[in-house]
Amino acid sequence: MKKITRKDLGKLKKRKDAGFTFIETLAVLAVTAILTSQIGIAAHKMIQKARVASAKAQIEQIKLSLENYFADCGRFPTEEQGLMALWEEPELFPLAENWNGPYTDKKISADPWGSEYVYLLKGSADSEKLPKGLPFGIISLGADRTEGGNGNDRDILSWE
Repeated sequence: MKKITRKDLGKLKKRKDAGFTFIETLAVLAVTAILTSQIGIAAHKMIQKARVASAKAQIEQIKLSLENYFADCGRFPTEEQGLMALWEEPELFPLAENWNGPYTDKKISADPWGSEYVYLLKGSADSEKLPKGLPFGIISLGADRTEGGNGNDRDILSWE
């Protein structure tokens, strides 16, 4: 068995007390911050994609509800009656004689960005936005909450 000398004890003590330097600690923190920011950016992109998919699904559901309303009432709700006519029987003229709703499971809420859906009806003031031949359109203003936009901030249109 080897005898431990004072010199060996000194070496053991130095190893025990050894730690990270300030520079090494800063380097580890910098790498951690970079990796965390990349995860945050990726998560934000995924959330945006999920919102777009949700808006498209909600628009499809509204379109089906409008078709059911038309089948019962013989016409679509006016823009003044709006999409609320799918949930409650309209009180504004023209009244829906054969209304058999509600045509949705719940009130139509705002789009995933918090804006109301825009409802366009053929023959109304804004109907020039509708492609020829469509009786109605539904628009979500998207992330920028303004009409138009491009790239990732484009409006989501029921006819696209």
